[in-house]
This record gives sequence, structure tokens and C-alpha cells, in this order.
Amino acid sequence: MAVKIYIVYYSMYGHVEKLAEEIKKGAASVEGVEATLWQVPETLPEEVLIKMNAPPKTKVPTIEPQQLADADGLLFGFPTRYGMMAAQFKAFLDATGGLWRTQQLAGKPAGLFYSTGSQGGGQETTALTAITQLVHHGMLFVPVGYTFGAGMFEMEQVKGGSPYGSGTFAGDGSRQPSKLELEQAFHQGKYLAGIAKKLKGEA
Repeated sequence: MAVKIYIVYYSMYGHVEKLAEEIKKGAASVEGVEATLWQVPETLPEEVLIKMNAPPKTKVPTIEPQQLADADGLLFGFPTRYGMMAAQFKAFLDATGGLWRTQQLAGKPAGLFYSTGSQGGGQETTALTAITQLVHHGMLFVPVGYTFGAGMFEMEQVKGGSPYGSGTFAGDGSRQPSKLELEQAFHQGKYLAGIAKKLKGEA
């Protein structure tokens, strides 16, 4: 029986979505793993998104909170707003009260990935503040740690991400995830999928 990994994200300008796509490839590279991309619902009106120059959403399906219970492992991705997750993703998690009451997410491995506008914009605080969501559900936080190897110590180029999870810098919006950032995202997907597979007893 396939190990199901859900990559659930919110992306306004596409940076987080690019990381999510690479994470999916990494997770799917593990034998016996089925990886699926999901978007959380948008909370802003269309006219506001137009004024913010946000591109139209892609055709990745929107997930409902209850569907999280179907996954064997979860990776949550979002842009940063003042050092914390974007309100759209927080609104989605706020709607998981039913899952919390029945403890349906307890024991599931979960990881985090994110995008910030600058190097001091919350690459670590965003993950740190998001961990509280996992804790209250009893999920098992799976950080990347330093398992990415030499890529974690890169100093010659701008690189998002941290031991907490993969990440990217959006800058003014024109910067796209670098090759190294995408490689870390692939690694994170593969790493969490391997752990989820072991926890399910499929390894």
C-alpha cells in the first residue's frame, strides 16, 4: 500500500509553489511513495489580488482540512508575513479543530518550507512559530537538520532554507528559487518521505 505524502502550500507569487513542486519530485523518488500537491483556499478577494499583481492560481487542487487525515506524511509551505506564516495558511490550520478534537493528525511526520522577501525576513522564525501548529496536533516535526550536507554551509551565494526546512528568498518578487534552493527542496521531500515510510512500517 502506497505511503501518501501531501505537500500542502499557499503561494501568492509562485515562489513557494516552485519549492513545493521540487519537494514532490523528491518525495516521489522514494519507492512506494505517492506524493500529491495541494493548495489551501485563498482568503483574499479577486480584486485585491489583482491590485497586488498576484498571478492567477494554478490548477493544483484545493484541499479541505479533513483531507489531511488521509496522509501518512505532510509538508506545509507558505510565504512569510512579518516572520510568521501567511494568514491564508493560518486560516486553513485554524479550520482543523475537528481533526484536533479527534487527534487524527497525532503521530504523523510533518515538515515545513517557506519563502521570505529578505535574508532577515524570517527564514527561521517562520518555521519556529509554525511548529506550534504541529505540536498542538501531536504531529512529529521532521526538520531537515544538516542532512543536506555541504549545501547547508554554502557561503558564496544567496541561499534560503535552514535546518528547519527548505526555503527561498523572493526579494522584490523577481528572484526565483536558485538551483541550490531547489536541490534542498528535493532533498527535504525525499527525506521526509523516507521517514514516513519507516513509520508506516513499509521500509
